[in-house]
Amino acid sequence: MNSLVDTLLGRASHPAHTLEEPVPNSDQLSKIIACALSAPDHGKLRPWRFVVIQGDQRNQLGEALASAAKNENPDIDDEKLSMIKSKPLRSPMIITVVATVVEDLPKVPVFEQILSTGAAAQQLQLGANDLGFGCIWLSGPFCNSVAVKDFLEAAENDLVAGFIYIGTPFHTAPQKARPAVADHLKYLDK
Repeated sequence: MNSLVDTLLGRASHPAHTLEEPVPNSDQLSKIIACALSAPDHGKLRPWRFVVIQGDQRNQLGEALASAAKNENPDIDDEKLSMIKSKPLRSPMIITVVATVVEDLPKVPVFEQILSTGAAAQQLQLGANDLGFGCIWLSGPFCNSVAVKDFLEAAENDLVAGFIYIGTPFHTAPQKARPAVADHLKYLDK
């Protein structure tokens, strides 16, 4: 079994179209979400929640995305709309990360709540990876549209942080060159 450090160093996003069945079963999904729930969370606000989309719900999400696209651009062509509708079909399961941030909390500013949501999404992915699943975190221009929020039963002021496409990879994730540690690390000389 890999160590956590090995998992982190080897982490790579799998293109959504390279993910197939099986998806996490209920026990595995519970573990994956438990990983997300252990994210740093100043004030114990737990601003995040997770909405699982699979089966025909992916088509419904596609319709919501297309509706948002049509609302933004009434002249959008049918080919583009068809492409937008098909995006959620690229993998067998999508876990949507939704945040409900609380404004005007001096001790826990909005940016910390958003960072906590991002940490939860990342930990969700790492938990999925450790259980042998591939995933990728995607968003897009319509994820916070009224149509998508309505589909997700999210409030108007909620933030859809993105969609985590998840499944079993049918080939290895492309490895990207990692930046040099020295380019992103500084020691103060004071």
